[in-house]
Amino acid sequence: MAEEASSAAPAAGTKMTMVVGVDDSEPSLYALRWTLQHFFPPVHLPPPQQYRLVVVTAMPSAAVGIAGPGALMDVRAFVESDLKRAAERVIDKAKDLCAQLQVSDAEFEALEGDARTVLCHAVERHRAEMLVVGSHGYGAIKRAVLGSVSDYCAHHAHCTVMIVKKPKHKY
Repeated sequence: MAEEASSAAPAAGTKMTMVVGVDDSEPSLYALRWTLQHFFPPVHLPPPQQYRLVVVTAMPSAAVGIAGPGALMDVRAFVESDLKRAAERVIDKAKDLCAQLQVSDAEFEALEGDARTVLCHAVERHRAEMLVVGSHGYGAIKRAVLGSVSDYCAHHAHCTVMIVKKPKHKY
């Protein structure tokens, strides 16, 4: 039986948990950078970090439909390997960004599944008080066709959801 995420504040002396969802997109990495700059000051500056940081990326499942003896297994293994390498690259970028901004106390997870459900489950598993995601800025039609991770999480995550949008510069 799954445990219900607690909405109570953590005990004194413990840090609240913040989950940040990342992928290989610019809006996602911008959201992580923004979060690190605003919630995780360098260790030599007060105040001390109030949050425990968990960075999560989702790896899509390797659904392959090629027929033939041995072909399905060979292609599936190749696709799974490629998806795993892509997730590792995303995590490496997130680790580099954390290192650049002097945030050393972070956890990183690459989990298989749809990003929407992966992030909502991560919130529950870590009992997070906040989920941060980036916004791709899709219009209504694209959002309806592709599905919006941020919209889904805003409606289904059992915590505060912050959607970070990269400002558009007008010249």
